[in-house]
Amino acid sequence: MRITGGLARGIPLTLPKGDAVRPATDALRQAVFSSLAARVPDARFLDLFAGSGAYGLEALSRGARGGVWVEKNAQTAAFIHQNIVAVCKSLGRDQHDLQVITADAVAAPWGVVPDLIFIDPPYEIIREIAPPVFARLTTCLAAIADPVVVFEMPGEIELLLEGWTCVKRLGRGARQPTASIFRATRAVL
Repeated sequence: MRITGGLARGIPLTLPKGDAVRPATDALRQAVFSSLAARVPDARFLDLFAGSGAYGLEALSRGARGGVWVEKNAQTAAFIHQNIVAVCKSLGRDQHDLQVITADAVAAPWGVVPDLIFIDPPYEIIREIAPPVFARLTTCLAAIADPVVVFEMPGEIELLLEGWTCVKRLGRGARQPTASIFRATRAVL
């Protein structure tokens, strides 16, 4: 697994062994960032259920100013730290404005008002965590004119969330990973 675009393109990402992490595929991340291209430079991001940290690292490679990764598993969070070091070295930048929080993504203090939010939870808890996470995002992002949330989920799941509209779905097929791009309903009108 590698960074697929930007200045750190090709940098390999380290992952824990086994099935503790289900990283976003390179092809799906490329599709997401092609769709978000103009929004990434100078953005601040929040990567929830971060796993390898690939979404946030990809944003960083493509010009994001900084952000926060939230990962509950401390061992997995250590891999995010390693990946941040590798990507920052490739970019020739320090780690200022980058933070990894080891905590539950639903309840953790995020410490950032992001422009872009990436959510890639374990698939089996999507229906449980989506409503409280989006309710919290509605409050947290009230001052942001046009917040964008990328939510990875299997193709057979469709989320209808109060205050949010799915404006694009990338990927296809039931049981295949897809990324839904949500915008706040007030921004879509």
